[in-house]
Amino acid sequence: MTILPPAAVLPTPLSGPAFGSYAADDVRWLLKDLEGVALEAPAEEREYLIQTGEANYAESLPIEYLPSPEYEALYREALDRSGRRLAEAVGVVTDLALAARDNRPVFVSLARAGTPIGILMRRWALQERGIDVPHYTMSIVRGVGLDQTALRYLAAHHDPAQIIFVDGWTGKGAIARELSAAIALFGETDGIFFPNDLAVLADPGHCVTIHGTREDYLIPSACLNSTVSGLVSRTVFNTELIGPDDFHGAKFYADLAPNDVSGAFLDTVCGYFPDIHDDVSAGVAVANAEDRTPSWIGWQAVERISAEQGINNVNLVKPGVGETTRVLLRRIPWKVLVRADAVADIAHVLLLAEQRGVAIEAVPDLPYSCVGLIRPGGSSPAPAPAPTPTEGAL
Repeated sequence: MTILPPAAVLPTPLSGPAFGSYAADDVRWLLKDLEGVALEAPAEEREYLIQTGEANYAESLPIEYLPSPEYEALYREALDRSGRRLAEAVGVVTDLALAARDNRPVFVSLARAGTPIGILMRRWALQERGIDVPHYTMSIVRGVGLDQTALRYLAAHHDPAQIIFVDGWTGKGAIARELSAAIALFGETDGIFFPNDLAVLADPGHCVTIHGTREDYLIPSACLNSTVSGLVSRTVFNTELIGPDDFHGAKFYADLAPNDVSGAFLDTVCGYFPDIHDDVSAGVAVANAEDRTPSWIGWQAVERISAEQGINNVNLVKPGVGETTRVLLRRIPWKVLVRADAVADIAHVLLLAEQRGVAIEAVPDLPYSCVGLIRPGGSSPAPAPAPTPTEGAL
């Protein structure tokens, strides 16, 4: 078995307020601060490099724009509409995660989408169950895997058997597969094995056993970028900036503080906690009574859609409300497939598609509320004119 490096030589986690707008008690970031490094690139340029294989998507960052007033209003409406349902799912997934680790878990959320969910789970455990759960957030990159230095830090400070990884939602299950492969690789290289189960708030892709719901509805934190995620960027893995003993990197957008709703989002959801105990208990009972074995129906649906749309690349098919939102916010979208009966829950998706001139196609038997398709073949590397800062959260 490989001997871990002494804890003293491992990097030190970051915490707020020096990094991110979350309180230090909410989360410790297993990340390297890349403040001042110019990493943002226009979507057209990034998409071209990603699809041609010249760069991994995590080598650069999309440009962060402030949401328009209209879009901010949609976010607030979505939070009002789904806040209680979101809180119930938080309670269910947290109670299942606590039971899976004998009430002694260590939550490790996958940045960035998993971070606010991990904080909500920590708060439910503390406020409603009296259990003080350590919470970290770390990077996972498709095609690269989990941050190996972060895993070494966790193994040096905690019993690996108590770690439970947390994410916001599943799409087709690519991250769940990446997680399992990365944990297996770490076991081979370092001789330390972490559990490979993943706890998510929503599992519409039927990819994990620990989840709060399998409904594909809007998780409001998917609507915005850093302004609902502690003002922290997506994670970065660029070997020019990240050495072999560094954590993966990220940037803190402190200048966006006037538009930060990260704390308000958490407080709104937590405000429902005292009133939902019966619903959470019922949800846990249902979960414990049913077969939660992953069926991977989401992956199967994506393969079918990829073939039917002539894309023949599952990486360009992003199923579910959260993933479709990401396509519209960060990538070069081609079209959005929508299930007609889900229109009321995806108003923000329809607005973003309209703002970007993206075609919307109704698909009656879609297993998700919506699916975002990335334009195949990349695009011209020549940068397009940047939108104004309030042209939408694009």
